[in-house]
Amino acid sequence: MNMNMNMNKCMSIWIGFYTLLRKEVTRFLRIWSQTLLPPAISVTLYFIIFGHVLGSRVGLMDGYPYLEYIVPGLVMMSIITSAYANVSSSFFSLKFQRSIDEITLSPLPTYAVLLAFVTAGVIRGLLVGSIVTVLALFFTRLNVVHPLFMLLIVVLSAMLFSLAGFLNGLFAKKFDDISIVPTFVLTPLTYLGGVFYSVNLLPDFWHKMSLLNPVLYMVSSFRFSILGVSDINVYVSTLFIIIAVATLFFVNLRLLERGYGIRT
Repeated sequence: MNMNMNMNKCMSIWIGFYTLLRKEVTRFLRIWSQTLLPPAISVTLYFIIFGHVLGSRVGLMDGYPYLEYIVPGLVMMSIITSAYANVSSSFFSLKFQRSIDEITLSPLPTYAVLLAFVTAGVIRGLLVGSIVTVLALFFTRLNVVHPLFMLLIVVLSAMLFSLAGFLNGLFAKKFDDISIVPTFVLTPLTYLGGVFYSVNLLPDFWHKMSLLNPVLYMVSSFRFSILGVSDINVYVSTLFIIIAVATLFFVNLRLLERGYGIRT
């Protein structure tokens, strides 16, 4: 009897999780011209301007042609920005429309709600990353040195910024609050995270300051998985990302359970 009840409960949770996940994925696929196309266009311009126009003047970076060197950073940049934007905008829209009440009042556990939003963000990040990678092949060649490690870093990074987007959605009180963080926090961190250069070229002070940038750890780890070179220890980077994911997950879960930013 208890076993059947537990199985039914697990099945109900799975159905609820899958339904919410499908809704979120369908939402961003339906507006693909706003969610998938703009990052592809932006990164293509980066390839043209930084790769072909400036790349010939820069020469080699860590022994690789400049365009080949910046591709991992550009792919990672598109993944984390897409994952972040997907969750923050979607969750806040539900808050604004008061549709979130239907979810919070349902018997679906809070961890399942959080996982559904985060998984949707990861899926969008991976889709955008895949599109950007395919486009990159028209400009340069990519030989993945550590494919399994690459997959691990991509998923963890997308999870981290999906969770960060969820936190932004919880704290946001108006639509302007959704755009403030990407504009004034996420974009500077991304550009200063070693996407276009090696932090080893920086003076000692700025090199140490760069180590405080979480994006650096993801970009360097992802570049290591593709090219085999990294500005920092990849084991330290991976551990940092895992700890950050776990911390943000439990913070979001606790806030969601308390109804922070939802209940008025």
